[in-house]
Amino acid sequence: MSITNERKQELIKEFATAEGDTGSAEVQVAILTERIRNLTEHFQSHKKDFHSRRGLLVLVSRRRRLLDYLKAQSEDRYQTLIKKLGIRK
Repeated sequence: MSITNERKQELIKEFATAEGDTGSAEVQVAILTERIRNLTEHFQSHKKDFHSRRGLLVLVSRRRRLLDYLKAQSEDRYQTLIKKLGIRK
C-alpha cells in the first residue's frame, strides 16, 4: 500500500522544480497520487477495508487542497501537472 523509497525518489526527480526540491506542491501531489493509486488497487481485492478507505479519503482531500493552492498560484503549473499525472478535472 505504501510506495518504495526508489519509486519515491523517481517521482521527486521527475516532478522537482529545482535541484534538491522535495517539498514543492508538484512533488507532494505526485507522491500522493501514487499512494492513492496503490490504495485503489488494494481495494479491488479488499472491498471491506473501511479503515484504509478513510485513509484514502484523507489523501484525496489533501491532494485536492494542494491542487487548489497550485491553481491559485500558477495556472500553467497546475495544467501541466494534471496532464502529466493523468488526473481529470
